[in-house]
Amino acid sequence: MNKFEQLGLNESLLLAIKDLGFENPSEVQEKAIPVLLEQNTDLVALAQTGTGKTAAFGFPLIQKIDAENRNTQALILSPTRELCLQITNEIKLYSKYIKGLHTVAVYGGASITEQAREVKRGAQIIVATPGRMQDMINRGLVNIKNIDFCILDEADEMLNMGFYDDICSILSDTPEEKNTWLFSATMPAEVARIGKQFMSEPVEITVGHKNSGSATVSHEFYLVNARDRYEALKRLADANPDIFSVVFCRTKRDTQAIAEKLIEDGYNAAALHGDLSQAQRDGVMKSFRGRQIQMLVATDVAARGIDVDNVTHVVNYQLPDEIETYNHRSGRTGRAGKLGTSIVIITKSELRKISAIERIIKQKFEEKTIPNGIEICEIQLLHLANKIKDTE
Repeated sequence: MNKFEQLGLNESLLLAIKDLGFENPSEVQEKAIPVLLEQNTDLVALAQTGTGKTAAFGFPLIQKIDAENRNTQALILSPTRELCLQITNEIKLYSKYIKGLHTVAVYGGASITEQAREVKRGAQIIVATPGRMQDMINRGLVNIKNIDFCILDEADEMLNMGFYDDICSILSDTPEEKNTWLFSATMPAEVARIGKQFMSEPVEITVGHKNSGSATVSHEFYLVNARDRYEALKRLADANPDIFSVVFCRTKRDTQAIAEKLIEDGYNAAALHGDLSQAQRDGVMKSFRGRQIQMLVATDVAARGIDVDNVTHVVNYQLPDEIETYNHRSGRTGRAGKLGTSIVIITKSELRKISAIERIIKQKFEEKTIPNGIEICEIQLLHLANKIKDTE
């Protein structure tokens, strides 16, 4: 018997689940689905990215939507265009056996009139980024005054990106008696404030520890002089010939500069930051997903919504200003049960930040030394030998 049957899901969802090959619900699904199906309640769920959240709210939502009624019944808000499209695709897969159920993605960087037309045709579920949603409301292109459900996915990320006012304004445009489900990896004050303002007596569920790191990620740091930071990055890349990584920098300028240096030095690298056009961004992400790029150098905001499996390393070329952000960064690796490594390159003056991060992620860092030339040569020779051995 499929474990999902015990959660109370109906036949058409179970068929879709079977097609998708899901066998066992994840912890957040096991905790959230029965609650959301059995009760009409508000919900606050603390769960890291990559824990199967979309299905945790998607399944119950689809089951509660009236597919015969063409009006908009649910709004899902998510921080980035990538995530918005990803959620839309997943909801479409989950609801493929339900006739007449339409889900539309509403996000910036694409034609607003086309999106409005799709909504008008009858979209029971709208998945949107806050900025574009606000725009559609202002232009009278969408009506959410009678929705039954509002879901805030990655709430902390949306607020990090400065969408607080948009979210408050969008929620004020929805009816009071709807259910609000809020999903967030961390619980900063702003998220709690939105919960207080727009939710009544929410059920709370926590998956894993609050803010703690993922068990599949190991953390290491390398102590270097400030001027040797870039050399250290190159050596670490050389010492991991199969590296498939996201390298985090603090600013757009650093991101661009480091990526350019890496490319010049013969590495498969590319930059991802807010100054790229949408087409450039899509191009970079396509190459990264296709593994033509081994090192994606990114800013924190640009890396939101990067959902690529099998990332082997997250490299903190510079530590983030907000220590909490470290958790989001390291969560880009070690997904779906695979192991990953989060590397921090730091200077003496930042050493105390390591213990502060250890307290948050409840895991210890291992201090390592940058490998020298001879060690790297050995690693690369071994790697080459294995590659030759494995060649058909």
